[in-house]
Amino acid sequence: MAQNKSITVGGETVEPGKNKLLKISIDRLPTGTLIDIPVYVFNAKKPGPTLLVQAGLHGDEINGIEIVRRMLHEKRFAIEKGAVIAVPILNIFGFIHFSRDVPDGKDVNRSFPGTKSGSMASRIAYHYVSEIMHQIDYGIDLHTGGGQRHNFPQIRYTGEDEQSAALANVFNAPFSFSSKLIKGSFRNATFKMGKPSIVYEAGESMRFDDYAILEGMQGVLNIMGHLGMIKTLEPNYLAKKTTVHLRDRRWLRAPTAGMFIPKVINGSALKKGQVLGTISDTYAKHSKTIKAPFDGYVFCINHQAVVNQGDALFHVGKM
Repeated sequence: MAQNKSITVGGETVEPGKNKLLKISIDRLPTGTLIDIPVYVFNAKKPGPTLLVQAGLHGDEINGIEIVRRMLHEKRFAIEKGAVIAVPILNIFGFIHFSRDVPDGKDVNRSFPGTKSGSMASRIAYHYVSEIMHQIDYGIDLHTGGGQRHNFPQIRYTGEDEQSAALANVFNAPFSFSSKLIKGSFRNATFKMGKPSIVYEAGESMRFDDYAILEGMQGVLNIMGHLGMIKTLEPNYLAKKTTVHLRDRRWLRAPTAGMFIPKVINGSALKKGQVLGTISDTYAKHSKTIKAPFDGYVFCINHQAVVNQGDALFHVGKM
């Protein structure tokens, strides 16, 4: 019987049937402390695809980090075929500074494929591409919503890539939709390399959301099962459902500045004209409402209590 391929990261090789924690050396702090990206490699004896499961591309997006940590703790990467490369924290610098970006203000997820002698973000992207991304067949990029913005669990895929659309269906998050490729992003880099990838967005930065974490763990297991890497997990972490495919997505923005009070639960269905929230001045003299522009769903809510005119408040989409 044919054996699986070996995987090499940071000059160390993981042979078929072996598991190992490896590191990619990136940089050092001004104190001289070395900064490495931890990389777990689970390599089965039987041949199969190589799946990358990564989190912490933005250092403050901790729900994705917790998804990988729990799966490691529960030994969910005990695969029978292929290989899993699990990276719990890609952006170590951002994580230790509670920041989305690296210390120079650059966004690693706008720096792919990177350069060997560029900025810190560019060098992280460069080493990641050269050490890991050329060895994978599929990628799952785990993210969390930005500061004060809560994303209901959702999958974003590349519309021009049928395989990534298929992966989104298999992941089976509550919502999924095609999203434009962003220059310098991880998903854009994988698309150019011909390696299908999807992005999972759930929760709010620097806050744990157990439901979002469980949805993410279940989605990763769904894909691993679909690829024949593991046997189907029973029972599921969550009750089975069918993903809702969204289109005509739109941000609803604040028509004025003031105190913002949402009137709708994230992830819920909407009716055209339904009041989603109100904005009032601090003197209770004036108030404005935000209404649903169509029948659909809300899948992101801004939890900032005080907003300025033009701030994004709700992300909504049609089914």
